[in-house]
Amino acid sequence: MIEALRPAFVIVRREVRDQFRDWRIIFPIVGLTIVFPFIMNWTAQQMLDFTNQYGATLIADRLVPFLLMIVGFFPISVSLVIALESFVGEKERSSIEPLLNSPLKDWQLYLGKLISSTVPPLISSYLGMAVYLGGLIINHVELPEPVIMLQVVVLTTVQAFMMVAAAVVVSTQATSVRAANLLSSFIVIPVSFLIQWESLVMFWGNISTLWWVVVGITVFGGLLVRIGLAHFQREELLGREVDVLKIRWGWNLLVKEFRGGAANPVDWYRRVVSRSVRGLAVPLTIVTGLVVISLVLGTTFVSTYGFLIPTDKLANAGESLNNLSQVWPMFQASSILLIWWQNVRVLIIAMILGVFTFGVLGVLPLMATMAVSGYLGAVLTTSGVPLVSILALFLPHGVLEVPAAVLATAAVLRAGAILATPTPGKTIMEVWLANLADWLKVMVGIVLPALVIASLIEILVTPRIAVMVLGN
Repeated sequence: MIEALRPAFVIVRREVRDQFRDWRIIFPIVGLTIVFPFIMNWTAQQMLDFTNQYGATLIADRLVPFLLMIVGFFPISVSLVIALESFVGEKERSSIEPLLNSPLKDWQLYLGKLISSTVPPLISSYLGMAVYLGGLIINHVELPEPVIMLQVVVLTTVQAFMMVAAAVVVSTQATSVRAANLLSSFIVIPVSFLIQWESLVMFWGNISTLWWVVVGITVFGGLLVRIGLAHFQREELLGREVDVLKIRWGWNLLVKEFRGGAANPVDWYRRVVSRSVRGLAVPLTIVTGLVVISLVLGTTFVSTYGFLIPTDKLANAGESLNNLSQVWPMFQASSILLIWWQNVRVLIIAMILGVFTFGVLGVLPLMATMAVSGYLGAVLTTSGVPLVSILALFLPHGVLEVPAAVLATAAVLRAGAILATPTPGKTIMEVWLANLADWLKVMVGIVLPALVIASLIEILVTPRIAVMVLGN
């Protein structure tokens, strides 16, 4: 393995040496990296002085690690241009042909470029944080606890790796440096939102949650590397000149993949849809396991956020449908179409999340829904509601609703896995359209009809069964 990696590190040494020789690269990175921490030091001192006037020491204590994280993120976003032009920049300068004609394998070349593009952002980020901490020491500002500082450094490192991995993927697919720089907004903006959320977690003091964020970012960064390796082809890199937006071509390909060569609807169900469902065996197993875990986690929240439903309300709920809807608001909706659209909307959101995260976040809507269901079931149990009554509230429509949601979520998870799998002879757009067609097959063929029936049951059948069971 070490021998196989040796050519990749030859590329790393070459790239890093060239980067640190060019003053046009070094000056902005080092200059901004040194100046920005002093600005943050001044900002921190001013805000600390202001909050201390009103005794808000808690805010002051949690402000310093937040600014440390911002100082670490700023140089990464500035030096991300190195990764963005790693392949397409050399292509525009006509300096990549000798490298592509070398005996290096595709994965060795890609890995070398990836590692070399990660070094400058990390060095500039660590330098900025060191300057910032040094300024705090000089100004006699109390430093955060070592665990928090370690956490910020680890977060900065994995975020830099994730951003660089995404930028290198963009560089292999873009046709010009200008296009790569414009596409970088899809990297910087989401990470900026992520940092804002991390800052909220820091101010809440829930530091342990950030370790799970580290794990998630690491997994997502690994997926980006996997996708880059899967779709990097040096012949395609040299042959691609201009990507034209071919709406008709994309639509025709999507329709072709969706039909799957079926002669009629019966044949489409028998061959095309059944083949797509059979391909979901592994994702279905994973999603089913996540559903069980979510239900169990939801029940554990009762010990912290639980409450009791008054006994008189439970007794009145079994007297009429109107009383039931007052206690159980989910039965207040009178429109079958509204219930159906609410379910479909969640699955569409899951698909959109899965598109941008290669299936990783596509499971969150279903997990959140099942966690809430587990929590509500636990609340009813602690309030003295028998198990039969709880099942009467969920089971009649849930026997169709939950499997349909699991099936749709499994399709999203499978799409992300296929996108990270090598597909010789196909571009990323072709693979993505094929995955979208597979998701549509499952949605149109099975999920949407099942949700229509589940909505009918939820409006017409479940409330009556619940009233009958609760009344007894």
